[in-house]
Amino acid sequence: MRRHGLGWLIAALAVGCGGGGGASDAGSDSARPSMDASRDTASPGDTGIADSGARDSGVGADASAPVAGRYLPADSWMYQPVDEAPLSADSDTVTRWLADNGGWGLGRLQIDFSIEVLQATADTPNRTFTQTGDFYSPDCDAVEFPVPVGGFLEGEDGYECVSDGDCHLIVVDRRVNRLFEMWRGNIVGGEFFGGCVAAWDMTRTYAAEGRGDQCTSADAAGFPIAPLLFSADEVAAGEIAHAIRFILPNARMRAGFYVHPATHAGGPRGPASAPVYGTRWRLRADYPLDSLPNDAARVVARALQRYGMALSDGGNVALTAQSDRLTDAKWDGLLGPRDLADIQPTDFEVIDTGAPIALTYDCVRTPY
Repeated sequence: MRRHGLGWLIAALAVGCGGGGGASDAGSDSARPSMDASRDTASPGDTGIADSGARDSGVGADASAPVAGRYLPADSWMYQPVDEAPLSADSDTVTRWLADNGGWGLGRLQIDFSIEVLQATADTPNRTFTQTGDFYSPDCDAVEFPVPVGGFLEGEDGYECVSDGDCHLIVVDRRVNRLFEMWRGNIVGGEFFGGCVAAWDMTRTYAAEGRGDQCTSADAAGFPIAPLLFSADEVAAGEIAHAIRFILPNARMRAGFYVHPATHAGGPRGPASAPVYGTRWRLRADYPLDSLPNDAARVVARALQRYGMALSDGGNVALTAQSDRLTDAKWDGLLGPRDLADIQPTDFEVIDTGAPIALTYDCVRTPY
């Protein structure tokens, strides 16, 4: 297995290992497609999943989202500041190329508020699932999956994947210190079907190769999803202390490569000047924060300056936040889907996280 260093960042990371995963972008040329989040996702109120009474509908503690603390150890890469990290040599070329070739998906830096994070409790059952064609071996983890009573898939009102979207199922299980993430979950008539599952060890600091080079997860880049989501509770409290998940259309990402801390790419189709899967971007220090429409937008922008954003998957809605269905704070009146729309690709810098790695899809797993 060929490995590449992360330069300045690798020195901060201890060697670790983990579990396996999925991808997404419909119409992808990749053998492991990455389903584009093509819907123009708006605020929770616009999608019908804002505070829908879930707290009073039997969800209770069995599916309440964790709102404090980290999902992985403090020295994990997403918690490391990048505000003083060296830039990639092609930073200006890449950001200018993106600006000149469509920019962000939908043409603006929009926010998706649809991904749920559930929490298992002592009463949460562990269930086996039937693997679908979206389960890849050896990338994915064939493990029992905790399913909290009254929970939800991404973008759904329950566990049935009605929309035929990514339908991520994410559950934190502190009983066993695991973060379980499934791509394309679906429970219909009591039958549990699942695509790729990554069971992350919450006590482990993963090395540059994560769960294994060339291995995917429930996110096409091989990342964990939950640690990269920002929540209404974080924004309301005034600080996001981690990197943020972002995505681009496959045609606007460089074909055939990824870069650490990613370990995989979905179906990128862009030229050599396009952004590479896994790259970390930071908002320029001189960006005029006062020009943003509200304090919440400034909280997100400050996180983008200090911790940056990591290119995680193929799709159209650039930034990914956690749904507010189970959080104390709510997005309505706090932050809207287009409150960062004025920020352009050239307002960012691409940091140096190592040499691009040729994409082969030949996953070599580290132990679970």
